This record gives sequence, C-alpha cells and structure tokens, in this order.
Amino acid sequence: MTATPPSPAAPSTEPSASAVLPQGPAAAPPEPDAHPGAPEAAHAPGRPPGPHPGAPAPTAPGVPHSLARRLAAPLATLAAVAGAFAYVGAVDPNEPGHYPVCPLLALTGIYCPGCGGLRSAHAFVHGDLPAALGSNAAAVAGYLAFAVVWVVWVVRAARGRPTRIVLAPAWWWLIGSLLAVFSVVRNLPFGTLLAP
Repeated sequence: MTATPPSPAAPSTEPSASAVLPQGPAAAPPEPDAHPGAPEAAHAPGRPPGPHPGAPAPTAPGVPHSLARRLAAPLATLAAVAGAFAYVGAVDPNEPGHYPVCPLLALTGIYCPGCGGLRSAHAFVHGDLPAALGSNAAAVAGYLAFAVVWVVWVVRAARGRPTRIVLAPAWWWLIGSLLAVFSVVRNLPFGTLLAP
C-alpha cells in the first residue's frame, strides 16, 4: 500500500487580508459613536468645542441670587395684601352696597367664620382694635399669623434659605376645630360678643 503524496492546495479565490485593508490615513478604524450624554474626548471636525447642544448652561457653584431677587416674592405678597387692606380701609363695609352679602347669612341667618371679616379689616386699618376684634376675632388672629409668617419668610429669604411651612395634620385639625367652635359660639345667645 503506497501513500499518495498530498495534493497541492488549490489557489484561494478570496483576497488576502492585506488586500482588504487599505493603506494610509484612511486605514484607521472608524470611531465608535458616543453614547448620548457621554462626554466627548475630542470635538468633531467642523464643530466648535463646547458643551453638548441642549445641555444646560453651566453656572458658577455657590453664587447666590441677588438680594432683590430673593426678596421679590415676599415683597410682592406684602404689596398685594397691603393693597387689599388699603381698599377695604378706604371703602367702608359698614355702608351697604359696597360688598356682596355672605350667602350663608343671607339664606339662613347664620354667621359663618368669615362674617364680619371686612368690617374687622376696616377697623384694623383705622387702628380700632376693639372694633376689629368685635367684628371678627378670628380674622384678627389671621392678620397676626400672617405677619409672623411673613417676617419669617423675609428673614429666611434675605439669608438665602428656602421657606417651606408644613403643618402636621394635628395642627390642621386644631385650627379647623377652633374655627368650628368659634362659628357655633358666635351664633348662640351667650356668644353675642363674637357676633359681627
């Protein structure tokens, strides 16, 4: 038994690897696409260097807003409230025809927690605190609470601190209960001091 010599390899019809890859500058492999939002190592030709389009403009860290900008909201709120008080102080609610009548009082004859509030504000503006308390004591308590909250707001805004007042549910229940008791008592015969 004789061994047959190996046949010569047939010439390959596929081009060699050296013929597939071009030589020169175009031989560099293409750069992979960057993922959206990933920082680019180098900017593409024809594009100026800088932040990615659509990215927010960089801001200097730790630079606070100006004092006027921080105080804009509390001062605007105070201006609105002062304007309302000035109007009520100029247009007397004790004279009929200037303001609408409370619908609950008109339909049932029952005083709601807000009845007498405009007369209270009118007396408060004119410095008559006993008359303001007699018209609506709860409203006067509201004026004082607003003053305290506003002062805290201004001080915190001037210092660059955010102001967020959050009351626990227990406080809301307490305030609601006090207003309910106030409404009931001012409609009873012995609560005429709280009636407007």
